[in-house]
Amino acid sequence: MDTDVYHYLSKNPKLRDFVRYNPKWYRYLSRDPSVLKMMEKEAKVFYGKTFPQRLEKMNNNVQMLNMLIQFADVMKD
Repeated sequence: MDTDVYHYLSKNPKLRDFVRYNPKWYRYLSRDPSVLKMMEKEAKVFYGKTFPQRLEKMNNNVQMLNMLIQFADVMKD
């Protein structure tokens, strides 16, 4: 693996862990260090950090809050 890629991964523990969970990226990065940006995109999907994933998570939290409020209203009566 290229030393620049190695140092970049050591500075970003989430990316380092992603590479450890997905060993195919060791091969890809060793052969072609320019795929680092593609690996970062894959890591975002893996960790749920893309905009649609974050939006869905927020939507789920709002739905849960609404259900709790409705449950609290039912329990009052």
